[in-house]
Amino acid sequence: MARPPATHRTIFLVDVEAFGDHSRTNKNQIVVREGLKHAWRRAFRHAGVDPDRCAIEDRGDGVFVLVPAEVPKSVFIDYVPLELVAALNEHNSSHPKAEQIRLRMAMHAGEVELDDSGSTGAAIMHAFRLLSSQPLKEALTRSPGVLALITSDWFYSEVVRHSGITNPTDFREVRVSVKETTARAWISLPGQPMPLQFLRGLRSIWSGSRV
Repeated sequence: MARPPATHRTIFLVDVEAFGDHSRTNKNQIVVREGLKHAWRRAFRHAGVDPDRCAIEDRGDGVFVLVPAEVPKSVFIDYVPLELVAALNEHNSSHPKAEQIRLRMAMHAGEVELDDSGSTGAAIMHAFRLLSSQPLKEALTRSPGVLALITSDWFYSEVVRHSGITNPTDFREVRVSVKETTARAWISLPGQPMPLQFLRGLRSIWSGSRV
């Protein structure tokens, strides 16, 4: 039986900073996972994206979402990040430190192969490499906010740069090097009044992770 052809999908990834920290008990982690699910689904809905129409994979300490091709990619730059920040701040304001959430978020898009077991494709692998990159981890560590966002160079060039709402200069160019991947990417800190000041501390735009 022939497999269906690959389709172009928007790729949304998030993971929780320090999810496995020893200060979190199993019960703390359950609360964090529930809070994350509520936060990203609320952010999608408020941005006009139906999460139930997406392909979703629970990653334990994060979420992997494939968005239908017909959903405008711009909403994941112009609306989802700030809605996510608002949801996280609301969660954190009513929970102890061990149950609070700070997120790394990655955005990319590309051809994706689907089968009965899930999905695969170079674009998905690239997005996961961006999510685990050292520049993104450092950006969140240095930020007082709750979210650090990285986009692929393609996503920045094709979506961010053409936005009429998001300021492209709020993104800092970095180079990531993770396993077999070396690539240019772009980082911002949504919800921060002066995002770039928190990114100047990165070692250089060519800093990377050698995992």
